[in-house]
Amino acid sequence: MATVHKLRLAIKFGKNLSRPLSRSFERKILEKQCQRLLAINTNILAQNFSSQTATQTTELHNIIKDVEKSTEEGVKHEFRSETQMLLQIVAKSLYSNKEVFLRELISNASDALEKLRYIRLSDSKAAEVIGDRSLEIHIGTDKQNRTLVIQDTGIGMTREELISNLGTIARSGSRAFIEKLKEKQNIGDSSNIIGQFGVGFYSAFMVADKVEVFTKSFAKDAEDLYWVSDGSNTFNISKAEEVQPGTKIVIHLNMECRQFSDEDTINRLITKYSNFINSPIYVNGKRINTVQPLWMLDPKDITPLQHKEFYRFIGNFFDSPRFILQYSTDVPLNIRAILYFPEQKPPLFDFSKNETSGISLYSRKVLIKNKVENILPNWMRFIVGVVDSEDIPLNLSRELLQNSTLIGKLRNVLTTRILKFLNEKSQKQIEDYNKFYKDYNIFLKEGIVSTDVQEEKEAIANLLRFESSATASGESISLEDYSKRMPSDQKKIYYLLAPSRQLAEQSPYYESLKKRNVEVLFCYEAYDDVIFLNLKKFKTYPLVSVEENLCESDSKSDSPHIINQGEINNLMSYMRKVLSGKAHDIKITTRLESHPCIVTVQEMATARHFARMQTRQFGDEMLYSLLRPCFEINPNHSLIKKLCELINSNTKLADLLIKQLFTNSMVEAGLIDNPRVLLASMNELLTLALEKK
Repeated sequence: MATVHKLRLAIKFGKNLSRPLSRSFERKILEKQCQRLLAINTNILAQNFSSQTATQTTELHNIIKDVEKSTEEGVKHEFRSETQMLLQIVAKSLYSNKEVFLRELISNASDALEKLRYIRLSDSKAAEVIGDRSLEIHIGTDKQNRTLVIQDTGIGMTREELISNLGTIARSGSRAFIEKLKEKQNIGDSSNIIGQFGVGFYSAFMVADKVEVFTKSFAKDAEDLYWVSDGSNTFNISKAEEVQPGTKIVIHLNMECRQFSDEDTINRLITKYSNFINSPIYVNGKRINTVQPLWMLDPKDITPLQHKEFYRFIGNFFDSPRFILQYSTDVPLNIRAILYFPEQKPPLFDFSKNETSGISLYSRKVLIKNKVENILPNWMRFIVGVVDSEDIPLNLSRELLQNSTLIGKLRNVLTTRILKFLNEKSQKQIEDYNKFYKDYNIFLKEGIVSTDVQEEKEAIANLLRFESSATASGESISLEDYSKRMPSDQKKIYYLLAPSRQLAEQSPYYESLKKRNVEVLFCYEAYDDVIFLNLKKFKTYPLVSVEENLCESDSKSDSPHIINQGEINNLMSYMRKVLSGKAHDIKITTRLESHPCIVTVQEMATARHFARMQTRQFGDEMLYSLLRPCFEINPNHSLIKKLCELINSNTKLADLLIKQLFTNSMVEAGLIDNPRVLLASMNELLTLALEKK
């Protein structure tokens, strides 16, 4: 299927040229591609892609032959002065990790093959000269002689190109090649050609005492050439013989880097950096890169089994992806991405990990870096996948990722697309999304707290789900659902923090809104109030906890008081003396019915978490001074009416009851985290009650 797809692309590419291919040449392409199709091992064609790894055969295929040699002393050339200086930088300190030299040289070889592929499709005369040779990269290792050979069957180089491309470190042959194409015509796919021999080639001197290059251009009657340098100030070019078309690089490794002559080491590095190169890569005759870059394929051509195998390959997982987002765009950046949402529930301790993302960054199928920092917000660290962008330059930034602006743009585009994707899932696959939300909601809530962009906060917030006073137990809604059914005169979104629905419905803070049939969101996680505190608003509606000291219009009641104003004033004065040092203020509330009293503070969520964290550091007196709780009493409650009588008849019992009611309210509000503080006053109250009997 992949080969047929490539064939269709090749024909389409040829037809898009400003000078259309002739019918005879197009037929030749078809015939040659069909011959290659027929030559493919039937076992590979028959397999149903149960594995991303191609069928392994015992037959070796190796084009590397140690027959090339120089036939003359040659001509010595000096590197340009700036090249000499830059060569030392490249060789000594440009790359922090020396193993990336192999990535650079394989990338260069791949570019040479892409150039030849284009010429063969676009120039019939050149195609006859080139013939039907396979486009391949071969690598040979020799531990005994401490050498590494990298050979391609690509475009090769002439003498002038050797001097130009390998004599000037800052020159990019491919950049000049693309500019030349643009002068003649607009080639839509020419951007696939990256620098053939620029800075990357010189990374070989990080590991080498000497580098040799044998090359032969694809052109008719091209001469065999030999280039050699020890990385000092000069290089030598001479004629050679027995050179195959393409380029062969022989690296004589220094003692410190002799491990790169080991076959297993090279296989590991190819799998790490260059596994998705278009052309086949052979090491000592064995094919290495057998995994398809799924993100470059049409989503319709990818089976669920392929996704499963690829997901397990890149993430080292054993489960299957829950959701799959395959995304491609050319505006504002060129991006080809495939992102997986794990099916498995994250381990308990993963919530607190501050890890980088599970995203690998590629440019034209060449690995830039695994687990790229900042390419996704940290709260999306559970997502694994690949992001490929042609806009990532394959130069110094590939190693150092210095272009933070570009990474920032990638982050913004991907974050927006992922949030849109999750929102679509929440609307179209409700059951599947609810399962995802149950497992990963803590990451979404982390996202609201960690981002400073209000628009992003609200986009994440719309993915949250809460039970509501207007829905049945077990049913949840979004903030969007809530806002759509708000009455026209309601200007706020109300929520209540409680351990369970039963306790939420019994909460004294909910009574007033329940009576007026105002919908309230029920939040069952201890940190939900912090989430709303950070979110502040959704659309234009402020998010208000019903535990806050509601304004008069939110808590108004027309019910008459069963206690006259004089008795109420006396009781409040008495309470102020008893609760001196604890209650900052005492006042009447009209929003309670079945409860005698409540405690309110400014910014209840902040106060609650402060109380939990700082209880051990502050004494009671300091804690009450910082919290400044307001004790609100219900003048229509029978217990408050009884207190009006007790302050005149039994002050000891009245004092105990007032302290008990205040402590109960502090516990109810979550401002006292340890309910054992109730025991002492409760026992004293019970003792006094028994004595009266």
